[in-house]
Amino acid sequence: MPVDSLGNTVTLADAASLDHVDDFVQGLLRYEPRAVRLLDIADQESGAIVQAYAAALQMFAETPGAPAAARPHVARAQAAAAQATPREQRFVAATAAWVAGDIDRAIALHVEQAAEFPRDLVSLKLGQYHLFNRGDAPGMLRLARAVLPAAGDVPQLHGMLAFGWEQCHYLREAEAAAQQALAGEPGEPWAHHALAHVMLTEGRLAEGQQFMAEMAPHWAGLNSFMRTHNWWHAALFAIELERFDDALRLYDEQVWGVLPAYSQDQINAVSLLARLELAGTDVGPRWQALATWLAPRVADQVLAFLDLQYLYGLARAGRPEADALLANLQRHAAADTTWREVALPAAHGLVAHARGQHADAARALALALPRLREIGGSHAQRDLFQQIYIDALARGGQLAEAQNLVQQQARLSPASRRLERQGHALAAALGID
Repeated sequence: MPVDSLGNTVTLADAASLDHVDDFVQGLLRYEPRAVRLLDIADQESGAIVQAYAAALQMFAETPGAPAAARPHVARAQAAAAQATPREQRFVAATAAWVAGDIDRAIALHVEQAAEFPRDLVSLKLGQYHLFNRGDAPGMLRLARAVLPAAGDVPQLHGMLAFGWEQCHYLREAEAAAQQALAGEPGEPWAHHALAHVMLTEGRLAEGQQFMAEMAPHWAGLNSFMRTHNWWHAALFAIELERFDDALRLYDEQVWGVLPAYSQDQINAVSLLARLELAGTDVGPRWQALATWLAPRVADQVLAFLDLQYLYGLARAGRPEADALLANLQRHAAADTTWREVALPAAHGLVAHARGQHADAARALALALPRLREIGGSHAQRDLFQQIYIDALARGGQLAEAQNLVQQQARLSPASRRLERQGHALAAALGID
């Protein structure tokens, strides 16, 4: 039987399909667009793993219509599962659970797969994706560590391991894992990403900006998510160093416009514009241009982390769709505890802030922030909500609380000119500068 590029046995109706399978496996792990070439054979190749991979590609769209697009592939995968290997059968089951919305079962199956077939790094990647969206960083780390003895030769695994370490706040271990990935493959973009997180968290801002600039040539051929997200990280360093013209240029040239209909590109854009405004930069008409692409998201409710950023972008642009999205989010929250207890107060706080109702924004965000991890996203991504909260406190007259939070951050990142300036302004207003 044929084996894929990681040594996993593959059941195929046509042996020629193996090239497309490897394009998917390596394209997914390396964030390369060739992953979608698998769809070229999805109508002809009946192999269960091909159909399950095709379903996963549909689900990565992160839209309400994604499950409907994925279901025909799941049905074909299940029909062919009897002829598939145990590894493939479990992957089919995990993908079917994802499509059905049973993320607990999907995660459990990916954990089982890691134990029995540790070189199935596509399964590992999907498991980490689900755990990330749950805010379960320890789960991400456990999953990557479980396969290390069997797949330690694969640079991409060390990139996944690095991000797991970083999200658990083990920064030295994260940096070591990322450097091991880069020793095997200098262009490994997820390792670049993990190191950007480490350097931002540790306040190594000039070093981080230089590192990302040096790595940037590797990103040109990546899919839109990895390309724009790594440039987003580069722009964060520019903002902290108050190089706002550089950050705006990166927004216009690298972060926004690559694949504007894609969820992750959209939230990168929302987050970057918001941070620039919070730092005192005029972003001009960019909110209005971005909102044109956010407006169709009103009825999404796929991931709360995404919805909240669509909502803020629409509200900042003054679009009426913000109210429709908030109403839909409230309806969805009635049946989901995390949406109701975390996402909903955050949503009210974001809309209030976008509309200049700062005291209301601070009250609502204070309810959500202690549990914000539960809606997913990384530390760096969720920091946007903390920045909005601090701005709401300051503009709402709660200067002492704002100063307390900013000064703690400034102490941890003394090279941040943004935090230094904000800290001085708050201290002066309180008469303690």
